[in-house]
Amino acid sequence: MALFNFGKKKREQEEAARREQEQAAAAAAPVSEPVMAPIQEETVREEPVQEEKKGLFSRLWQGLSKTRTNVSGRVDELIEATEEIDDDFYEDLVDILIMSDMGVRTSDKVITELRRRIDEQHITDARKARDILKQILKDMMNKERKPLQWPMVMLVVGVNGVGKTTTIGKLALRFKDARHSVVLAAADTFRAAAADQLEIWAQRAQVPLVRHAEGADPAAVVFDGIKKAQGAEADLLIVDTAGRLHNKKNLMEELRKISRIITREYENADVRTLLVIDATTGQNGLQQAREFSEVADVSGIVLTKLDGTAKGGIAVAIMEELGLPVLYIGVGEGIEDLQAFDAEAFVDAIF
Repeated sequence: MALFNFGKKKREQEEAARREQEQAAAAAAPVSEPVMAPIQEETVREEPVQEEKKGLFSRLWQGLSKTRTNVSGRVDELIEATEEIDDDFYEDLVDILIMSDMGVRTSDKVITELRRRIDEQHITDARKARDILKQILKDMMNKERKPLQWPMVMLVVGVNGVGKTTTIGKLALRFKDARHSVVLAAADTFRAAAADQLEIWAQRAQVPLVRHAEGADPAAVVFDGIKKAQGAEADLLIVDTAGRLHNKKNLMEELRKISRIITREYENADVRTLLVIDATTGQNGLQQAREFSEVADVSGIVLTKLDGTAKGGIAVAIMEELGLPVLYIGVGEGIEDLQAFDAEAFVDAIF
């Protein structure tokens, strides 16, 4: 034991001496040529961006795990059991798509296009059909969206319970982090504590909030919100609205009144209406989108709680049947889990 301890101590002394020599050599080494500095700096700048992209896709992948198991898992099982691409194969595949909440109409359209491409390319291998299916879904979901223009007013609509207030808070943080000035307006004056919840997010994002007493005129809140945004020369005014879809007439009148206020008082602002839908409601969410589209000029969809459902196919149905782009998706509770929708990444994450 004594010999072992002695040998260990000697090795530690030798290692310490070696490190001292290396440090002395490094100190005496000539300074690198200045021309190399920009290359080193550029490399440092690229790494966080790459890590961020990996992190975003990782969260998307994890958030869509239930849908991936439901869709990709069943498609893979079907392909393994398929010896020949025939009518039975297509019937089983359409059933899988319908079960993912893609809807009968959209599922039939996907399978019709899949048949056409497979026949056109004379494909007999079911594994290749999987790749074609992915590309069809990407093509269907890759909707054109308007570029952002400033100043902007975002009217956020949706029934109660879909995560509307949380989405507004996350949007405020998202744009604030992108160096845009933001103002929030709590125009949902009918739901108890709606303004209180929004105030918590305003404090978290460190952005101003305009609110009135419960039961106040929503249009008056929007008016004051516009004046606040104009006075602060803000880029973005995000307006929370009441989710009273059960009474379409009142909701329509309220939105029209708000629109008139914006047109009159903030004529240079670009106005967008974002509809928030809870993905876990499935086909009911599609029906909500139809009804809101009847009473409001919906610009795009925010699909929340995708991490809580195995039926993410509702995103395809909404975009295909209503022609509306999904602008943002929620795949978790964190601020980073509200992501800008990317058709390529979305389909890759569920397959």
